[in-house]
Amino acid sequence: MRVLKLLFPLILTTAIHGQKCAPNDLMIYNGNILTGRGLLTAQPERVTALVIKNGLIIHAGSDSSARAECEALTNIDLHGAFVMPGFNDAHTHIASAGQQRLTLDLDNIPSLAAMQDKIKTYATTLPPDAWITGGGWDHTKWPSKTLPTAHDLDAVTGNHPAFLERTDGHIAIVNTAALQAAGITGKTRAPAGSQIDLDASGQPTGIIREDPALALIQKVIPPPDPDTRRKALLLSIHDALAHGVTSVQDFSDWDDWLVLESLEHENKLPIRVAEWIAFTLPIGDLDSRRASHNPNDPLLHLTQLKAFMDGSLGSRTAALNDPYSDDPNNSGITRFDQQKLNAMATARAADGFQLGFHAIGDQANDMALDAFEAAEQAGRPADVAPPPANPDATIVTSVAPAITPRDFRFRIEHAQVVSPGAFQRFHNLGVIASMQPSHLLTDMAWAPARLGPDRIKRAYAWKSFLDAGVTLAFGTDYPVESISPFRGLYSAITRQNEAGTQTFEPQEKLTINQAIYAYTQASAFAEFREHIKGRLEAGYLADFVVLDRDITKSTPQQVLHTQVLRTVVNGRTVYTTPQ
Repeated sequence: MRVLKLLFPLILTTAIHGQKCAPNDLMIYNGNILTGRGLLTAQPERVTALVIKNGLIIHAGSDSSARAECEALTNIDLHGAFVMPGFNDAHTHIASAGQQRLTLDLDNIPSLAAMQDKIKTYATTLPPDAWITGGGWDHTKWPSKTLPTAHDLDAVTGNHPAFLERTDGHIAIVNTAALQAAGITGKTRAPAGSQIDLDASGQPTGIIREDPALALIQKVIPPPDPDTRRKALLLSIHDALAHGVTSVQDFSDWDDWLVLESLEHENKLPIRVAEWIAFTLPIGDLDSRRASHNPNDPLLHLTQLKAFMDGSLGSRTAALNDPYSDDPNNSGITRFDQQKLNAMATARAADGFQLGFHAIGDQANDMALDAFEAAEQAGRPADVAPPPANPDATIVTSVAPAITPRDFRFRIEHAQVVSPGAFQRFHNLGVIASMQPSHLLTDMAWAPARLGPDRIKRAYAWKSFLDAGVTLAFGTDYPVESISPFRGLYSAITRQNEAGTQTFEPQEKLTINQAIYAYTQASAFAEFREHIKGRLEAGYLADFVVLDRDITKSTPQQVLHTQVLRTVVNGRTVYTTPQ
């Protein structure tokens, strides 16, 4: 109960003298502050006070040393509360998350019948013939485990065309009106890298798989206007801040990026965003987009190019080297020809772009690694080794090493199932494994059946990556999973479902400090910002979170149910727990 004193009212005092600080500067004191220094050692650094000036930490130490450093400022008594660096979610889709909440949100719908009921009710709120859009449904959570059909939607959608994405965004269910609007029939040929499911009579079932085919429907759906995009983004940003996330690395539409820029210009962007760009755009367009925004902007900047190698395990579109164990005629869907991928990756890397490839299955991961290897061989002299993969091997102070054109920091997003030799290839190529531990909480119910007893040993293999010397950055894939980092931490340290009734390959568990590192310092490294994010020490951005418990000394269930008391970005409180 004592930490609740932190909330309302704040305990504030203002001194009237001092030389180094101004009245708008800040000191927090009497805290239990995990700075992040030495986080992977036996004795991570803890201090009790931080001094913050112009959004930067200028001192981290004891209460007395902080007062000696700076007196003329606002003081906040933490009453012993636990403080740590803000979480940096390395993989989000914040626009999609917000738009799902503004449309038809089917997250955690327990059955097809419940989904139909919600669609029918939602349809009554729309103008005639308006599209029903939204998503979040997951048939693996239904008793039937069966994909819905267009006819299932037709029964409840009336005259409305409907397009509803599965939770992973890799397949969608559409109704007959939507198929007709897009001109899709049994004779429509799906674009390469995608699939239109057909029934026994050769007619579309309503299930559309992967972006090239999904785009056939999406191009006839009216896009959201700027005001709707703004509302959606602000919903997601508030959700992130309420869960202690101070930075997101995000893949949303370019139109959403423009809204983020407008929020920044209005001084209304309360979270740091590293935005990705579509890999498949022509290089000239990529150059123009990169040049449109200051790359050194600490609040909003453009980072990697995102490409998709395959789909998802839940949709059985993840590309596997061997067929699915529970679907022996299916090995998933690949999205690129290897030779073309290698050429595109090499050209974009030579142009100075960081590359991040979505890869779920082992075949998809091999494809990504092959492309990265081709790009690195073209761009790195044979006698120059890649930089060390572990950020702590190079970042020991607040000063980062110079970033050179050879420091590629290529990333694989998800890396859920890999080949036996992939761990070493990740290490040799300096590739970052950008993974989402909360996926396992959902997937463990069916992943063993999909993968079989051999591949499952190399699935969601966080510790194996660390043991191979690979940088492991954590995120959530929000809205596929909740943006809460505490679910991810719980998953990483237990490998159990939330009820604690099922355990998945426990040899891949991490320590709590390893998991925190992946969610803070390693994720900062993945966006080339490790010199200003992920730690609470002099020279770093004042981004931190105050929690209702010390998660490094809590049980797994306590970690799972952690509450955020306060989120601070750039030295400014952007969220406090409601009373």
